[in-house]
Amino acid sequence: MSDIQEQAGSGGEVTQDGVITTAMFESFDVANREDVHKLRKGAVGLYGVLFLTLTGSAPISAMLFNTPIVVGFGQGVGAPAAFLFAMVVLVIFSVGYVAMAREKTTAGGFYSYISHGLGREIGIGAGYGSLLAYSVFEASLAGGFAYFLNLKLAQFGVNIGWPWLALGMVLLISVLTYFDVRLSSMLLGIGLITEVVILIVFDGFMFGHGHIPAAAINPVNAFRALPASGSVTAGAIGIGMFFAFWSWVGFEMAPNYGEESRHPKKNVPRALYISVIGLGIFYIITSWAPFAGYSSVHAAAHQAQTNAAQYYLGPANAIAGHWVGSILSYLIITGSFACGMAFHNTTARYAYSLGREGLLPRRLGRTHPKYKSPYVASIAQTAVAALIVLGFALFTGTNNPNSQAYIQLYGLMALMGVIVILSVQALVSLSIFIYFERHPSRTAHWWKTRLAPALSFLSQAFVVYLLFGNIKFLGSGFSYANWLGPIDLAVIVGGVIFAFYLKSHDRQKFESAGRLINEGL
Repeated sequence: MSDIQEQAGSGGEVTQDGVITTAMFESFDVANREDVHKLRKGAVGLYGVLFLTLTGSAPISAMLFNTPIVVGFGQGVGAPAAFLFAMVVLVIFSVGYVAMAREKTTAGGFYSYISHGLGREIGIGAGYGSLLAYSVFEASLAGGFAYFLNLKLAQFGVNIGWPWLALGMVLLISVLTYFDVRLSSMLLGIGLITEVVILIVFDGFMFGHGHIPAAAINPVNAFRALPASGSVTAGAIGIGMFFAFWSWVGFEMAPNYGEESRHPKKNVPRALYISVIGLGIFYIITSWAPFAGYSSVHAAAHQAQTNAAQYYLGPANAIAGHWVGSILSYLIITGSFACGMAFHNTTARYAYSLGREGLLPRRLGRTHPKYKSPYVASIAQTAVAALIVLGFALFTGTNNPNSQAYIQLYGLMALMGVIVILSVQALVSLSIFIYFERHPSRTAHWWKTRLAPALSFLSQAFVVYLLFGNIKFLGSGFSYANWLGPIDLAVIVGGVIFAFYLKSHDRQKFESAGRLINEGL
């Protein structure tokens, strides 16, 4: 009770029986509290945070998985322009996000920021929603990993069922993330550097070959769909926008490592901006480059629609050399693994944050006595990811990796998660705007705390609108895909209802929801 009494001066009064009688507290600093399990202080620097977050965006997966869809079913020649638009929107989002990250250092990320602006009720709902999203992302990447590894092993005459490959990835990630976060940072750094290097080599060969259409980076073309022509069917703006924004998912995880970062008030904002802008420039160039390998945009779109797996590998083999195509075919496997590992780390930290605040079993909020990793939450996430993989294997089958592992497990779980992430990012922007409105003494420049969050909210809400307008295509024709959005909504609404229950029956737990910060860093 002394910890709560200590905070009462910040906005509330506490009676002897622990009942809060006036205004609620803004936040609880756990820096000097011995009863709260804390993550390892100063475990990673700027590069460590970058490796942990950039790998979540998985540049090689984003390009080889998503660009063919943006070209073939979205904007066509305007694919790089779609990535340009997404970058601008996410840079604007990051302006307010950075302002909030400098205010509050917490492993809760989205959940905590929404709690400070829109209230604990919506914050708790968003917290459960975000946990669901990042949890299914690991299972999604396990599907993509299993699909490509199955194909690669088949080239050597080895046939292993995709569920076993996916479960093997989940298990290995569990072992690696059990230890100090510095191990994850090092491994993800190696994976990130290798995939970026080979894609830069690919880009160099393509641009050196010539025949690059200038129209690809005309911003207007981001809002023009691929027209139907001959054997090429028409695209849709919303499809291209969805996959462009999906390519960045992971960069926003930087604040979740604030409590483990050296100089978090500096390194977390730097990591965010480097991630958004660096990935943006890289995506624009690397989505532009393959056009050099095709006689026309029509030919590129036809390849993307009929054999997306060869959209990059074909030009790589023909222009750069078979060695580049071969390396790409291996790195898409390791890149999928690294991406899944990055999402596992973030999910564990969300569960840890919710656990230490009592919104999930308290045991999830424990850290390892030696490694200071959220090991209980990490093991729990392993179990969840494994159950999702087993569920898809049971209900979809195991004899068609393309449909079962790639289209359904990878594609539909990605769709389920991105629906939440884009919606929650819009709520974060609105929350930041409201937070600084309520705290004028903390107001920075009006651009950072007013206009940028407002623009970010409106633009991302528009993308979510486009997403639902194309849900049938994005669901790959599977009828159960129509339930993904309602399931997401049910989890968030359930969290909000639970928050109101806590408000009436466990006010102390409600008070701390989304408000545990660590300012002793």
